[in-house]
Amino acid sequence: MLRLLSFILKLAISASLLYFALRGVNWAVIAERINRVDVTWIAAIIVVANVQIFLGAARWRAIAEHCGVRLSFARASRYGYIAAFFSQTLPSTVGGDAARIWLAARDAGWKNAAYSVLLDRIIGVVALALVVIASLPWTFALVRDPVGRVALLVIGIGSICGFVVFLLLGLVRWPWLLRWWPARHLISVSAIAGELMRAKAVSGTVLAISIAVHLMTVGLAWGAAKAVAVPLDPIYALLLIPPVVLVATVPVSIAGWGVRESAMMTAFSYAGLPQTDGLIVSVLYGLLIFLTGAIGGVVWLASRTGQKVADGKAGAPPDAANEAGA
Repeated sequence: MLRLLSFILKLAISASLLYFALRGVNWAVIAERINRVDVTWIAAIIVVANVQIFLGAARWRAIAEHCGVRLSFARASRYGYIAAFFSQTLPSTVGGDAARIWLAARDAGWKNAAYSVLLDRIIGVVALALVVIASLPWTFALVRDPVGRVALLVIGIGSICGFVVFLLLGLVRWPWLLRWWPARHLISVSAIAGELMRAKAVSGTVLAISIAVHLMTVGLAWGAAKAVAVPLDPIYALLLIPPVVLVATVPVSIAGWGVRESAMMTAFSYAGLPQTDGLIVSVLYGLLIFLTGAIGGVVWLASRTGQKVADGKAGAPPDAANEAGA
């Protein structure tokens, strides 16, 4: 019942935000942009989005090893594709994380799998916040609105402060807190995060991959703009897209829909760019990510089919199994 209510609430949030985003748009401009779609850019975006999944798999694999989860690169990539599918179909931006936990738990147990995915998610958000903070001097030169500047500070520095608090949890040894199982597991993940950060070779690799993934996201959004002839300067994309993506990671809507569009339109307006262009770029970006997720759906179905065949052979009588393999 609670899951159903959560889904309905997130659906309502997405629908409401999309309604307000679409209410005042110039449909003539949108129609003009759509008529000028460049399929070459669309194809390039899909290729980059697939490369991004492989990079994400490499990062998760490195983190998972510190959590006692041994994954081959091929398996981590397959799980990454399946997670991309569920991220687009479940009522949250973290639906894919739940799928990864479920898949990895079969190899390493629920606790280790959950730790690895949670830590992967946290590191990804922190790296994105670092990109936002590193860009602030140039972003402030672009965004003159004081409200916009405060928002950038809050989402960037707030995320880093939250991570520092999270790391400090790993030092907590209060018996009364350790008796509360959510706190106990969070403290354990924090301790693993501290160990990961002290392993400089691994942490450096993980951070580099994370930043590369986020820069690819900027490239995807910029490519979406180029695909529909939106005049978005690459520097503007680098300054505006990371804060939008950071806001869209908050799991209050269906796959970030509505939140991302509202944030993109606001970011474009703060930079003096047409809000309609921000809406077009966000929607096209979301649709192309959804298409990439659909590839993950195919991978998931193929995995289930292969598992059923393997289970059927394992459960079949010897003669039947030999016939199936013939």
